[in-house]
Amino acid sequence: MRFSRLRLLACAAVLMSLSLPALAQRVVDGDLQQQMSPAEFKAAGLDKLSPQEMASLNNWLQGKVAAAAADAREQVREQAREEGRQEVIVKNRGFFDFGSKDPINSTLPGEFTGFGKGRTYTLANGQVWEQTDAVTVGGVRKTDANVSVIPGISSVWYLRVEGINTRAKVRRVK
Repeated sequence: MRFSRLRLLACAAVLMSLSLPALAQRVVDGDLQQQMSPAEFKAAGLDKLSPQEMASLNNWLQGKVAAAAADAREQVREQAREEGRQEVIVKNRGFFDFGSKDPINSTLPGEFTGFGKGRTYTLANGQVWEQTDAVTVGGVRKTDANVSVIPGISSVWYLRVEGINTRAKVRRVK
């Protein structure tokens, strides 16, 4: 089964959110004295702390590691949300006034024989556009023509075929 990038990111976010608490738990499982070798414990000067000071330090450290894990989970979630937003924007460009104002560049697979009101044009990227004006161009035959769908004013889009000076007003239907 083929997963979209969004589903893949969501799976990664879930796995990350499950693994970070386990990692945090492993890092501070018990106290510092159990985590460190006796030489490391002494070199850090921790052997000079009272039992109450050591307990306070262990509690503080556990809180910091748990907070860091929570922050990392939130960053992964936010990244997944942003990837999802970007995927929606790219997928829905051309519907009404949605997405960026950059031209959509693609090709028209097969043969292009000119413009005509009501014709539909299926681009190689899967988008389907319908011509809404009465512009016509006859006597044209192009195979796999390069095209640009260019945004105009007030949610109007124009289809321009490379090598043809006329452009047609279109609206996205799929």
